[in-house]
Amino acid sequence: MAEPGVETRTRSAVITARATASFEPVGRSVAAARAFVRDTLQGWGHPELVDDAVVLTSELVTNAVVHAGTAAEVLCLRSDDSIRIEVADRYPEREVPVQAGGPAFANPDRENGRGLLLCAALAHRWGVDYSPTRKHVWFHLDLPQRPIGTRSAGPVVPDALLPVAESRVRVAVAQIDRKGTITAWNEDAQELFGYHSEQVTGRPLGDLAAWPHTPGTGTGLAEALRLSRWEGSYGIRCANGRVIPVYASHLRVRDAGGEPSTVCLLVREHERAVLQTPQRPAAEPGAESRTADPFEVFIGSPAPDDLDGLLQRTVERARDMLDGDAAFLLLATDDETELEVRASTGLPAARQRFARVPVETGASRYGSARMPAVHEDLAAVPGAVPLLEGTGMRSVVTVPLKVEGRLTGSLGVAAEAANRYSNEEALRLQFAADRIALAVESARLGELERLRRGSLSFLVEASDLLAGTLDRDQTLALMAQMTVPTLATWCAVYTIADQSSDPYLSYVLHEDEDRIDGLKDLLSSIAPPDPVPTPGARVWTAPAHAAHRAALTASVQALDHPTSPLSSGIDTTLATASTVAGETVVLPLVARNRVIGMLTLGRPSEDHFRQEILELAEDLSRRAALALDNARLYSERVAISQSLQRSLLPPGLPTIPGVEVDVIYRAAGEGNEVGGDFYDLFPIRDGAYGFAIGDVCGTGPEAAAVTGLARHALRLLAREGFGGPAVLERLNAAILDEGTRSRFLTLLYGEMRPQEDGSAILKVVCAGHPLPLRLRPDGTVEPAAEPQPLLGVMEDLELYEQTVTLDPGDVLLCVTDGVTERREGSRMLGDDGLAEVLRTCTGLTAGAVASRVLRAVERFAQAPASDDMAILALRLREPDPH
Repeated sequence: MAEPGVETRTRSAVITARATASFEPVGRSVAAARAFVRDTLQGWGHPELVDDAVVLTSELVTNAVVHAGTAAEVLCLRSDDSIRIEVADRYPEREVPVQAGGPAFANPDRENGRGLLLCAALAHRWGVDYSPTRKHVWFHLDLPQRPIGTRSAGPVVPDALLPVAESRVRVAVAQIDRKGTITAWNEDAQELFGYHSEQVTGRPLGDLAAWPHTPGTGTGLAEALRLSRWEGSYGIRCANGRVIPVYASHLRVRDAGGEPSTVCLLVREHERAVLQTPQRPAAEPGAESRTADPFEVFIGSPAPDDLDGLLQRTVERARDMLDGDAAFLLLATDDETELEVRASTGLPAARQRFARVPVETGASRYGSARMPAVHEDLAAVPGAVPLLEGTGMRSVVTVPLKVEGRLTGSLGVAAEAANRYSNEEALRLQFAADRIALAVESARLGELERLRRGSLSFLVEASDLLAGTLDRDQTLALMAQMTVPTLATWCAVYTIADQSSDPYLSYVLHEDEDRIDGLKDLLSSIAPPDPVPTPGARVWTAPAHAAHRAALTASVQALDHPTSPLSSGIDTTLATASTVAGETVVLPLVARNRVIGMLTLGRPSEDHFRQEILELAEDLSRRAALALDNARLYSERVAISQSLQRSLLPPGLPTIPGVEVDVIYRAAGEGNEVGGDFYDLFPIRDGAYGFAIGDVCGTGPEAAAVTGLARHALRLLAREGFGGPAVLERLNAAILDEGTRSRFLTLLYGEMRPQEDGSAILKVVCAGHPLPLRLRPDGTVEPAAEPQPLLGVMEDLELYEQTVTLDPGDVLLCVTDGVTERREGSRMLGDDGLAEVLRTCTGLTAGAVASRVLRAVERFAQAPASDDMAILALRLREPDPH
């Protein structure tokens, strides 16, 4: 079914690109499908749709391969105006989880149908098509409108009215790096100003510019070069000392590596029409003033299309409007209890950006950001405006930004002189704030929506990665790599083994690998944060204080003893201090109602975290804590299983005169279950040795109990003087006494007595076990025993032993069924296949025989072994001819 009134497929749309892929019904296919969609859309040049498409595809493929248990087919189609993605599975009878009688969906907390809830929330169109053999769930994402064609135009005018320019117009192009120095200088710039490229490259543009200092100009050259766009006039001092007035257009850009720079286009002042943005046409005589958009009057046209650009333009216009020295704009948090600095000019932006101040700082109207306020002299009321402390500003006017009566932000203008502002300026600024408040709030909500969608995609990827491993160290590394540099500049993970243990620094990561060691040394030298279970991020100041003290000490030592070896590490110390000089926060890692560690995130010098980033980090910490605790539990289980497995095998093998012995044991699976195969070789009495190899049905604790019982009972009974049949009959009775915990047991038991002539006499009992094989020096292979009933089934067993004499050079090979039952499709190695392998081992040592058998078993099939394997090889040494 599809949405009412919406066609399931647009027949007239022209398909311009197509990509398809199929995915098996396994969990890892979800990640593969996400990667396929992401790569496809990025290859088509639509990165803006990737986040939504990946989230929707992830949910729909999960429904197919996990919940429905079928293969999934993903089809991506691009048309002129949209992207269509289809996910098909082979369960057409599954119902769409929509409540009857209305469009409301089922409970969103249920797993079933969540993908369709997301389709309704994120897609522009979606639906479900059924066919006799499969079901298609599809959604459309509309392509964004990209403006093309004419941006601005003017009328045809007579030639006499055209602007005057030289016969050849020269446009100087200079590129300025983030430090304000010139990195590129074209030929027109050389002709206009007389400097060759080599003369100006590396010099600050301020050395050449004669910047106007007219009162009210406000923006300086250094600030103009940091703005996203700027147009205006200034002078360039030429090589001959003369100043040429120029008209400039600046554009801030970044390269593929993210490095920012400013491209400056300059023409002679009288040729400014070449670069100048066309002015808005003047209103016709008699036109009403209400036809002008108050927002565009204040901001200018065209208005920036991004939130940061809009806020930066706002503070610049506000400062110029009131002829101030600085201006700032803060946005309110969702609960309206704090304001976050989002744009400023004339203030140290790096220190102030994303800093937070409370909305209410006092009981009076001057202590609330909800009301306009004028402070004539901040020196008389220290701390009245915390944002301006230490900046040299004396007077300030602030006004609220409100939308439908709700506080959304605050706009302020400050001056270095006292008594600069009165209620008149406050009214002017409030009028401007009212004009822009709605546009700012709309842009902020758009940014929050983009962050939300990006966060959802990020958490989907993070959950998939964390769920893909049960290794503790890999989980720690993934936690750090997902936070750096996406959420923070550096990260440290502390773990707590148990409630009586102190936090331990387990992992440290910095986006600059050269700073990891210094950061690790610093964090190791201070007490870890307290393991507080309270959710949310809390500020941790200890690293910044410790780094400050270390940097101060190193600087003093370097000044007092410049040649001392201690002064050589000052660079590392100062770099570490800069690393942790910003805001550092700690988030608890809580799993199963216990704090198992802390996730510490940090920013560089005087930088702050945004609330949206902290909320995303908190979501990630909850997922990471559960993954880390699962890895811990899994590691403990593996350690216990391995320790138990080792206790069921002999600690070592005895040396038997004239006999070579080698054993190979391979446990199958992930190591978290105890295997049922075992072996033993031990001295009995008077030069006799007992050997055994067995296989208990099943795995786990019950099988381990029978394994331990069998190995220890064999030794005890054999050393009490019982023969092979008596030993196995008593062991059979002991197994049956276990009741419901009993397990079937196949067992090969034998006694070996080496002789003086180099031979050995064997007495063997084979109770349901693969028969031992004897390899003679001439290549003959034959069974060395006859099959008898297995143990743990019948109470009355009548077993007998067989006597075999091994001659010098003979090999006795004993294996468990993990060797003989090795499969590849319908083929099985079997007893005959093992005999063929053994025939090729003539003349080899016992160790070489066991190794060749293992290699043959591993090469028989491509898939890893699914059963335990034990191989016991005994070879009688041949007499030395000398």
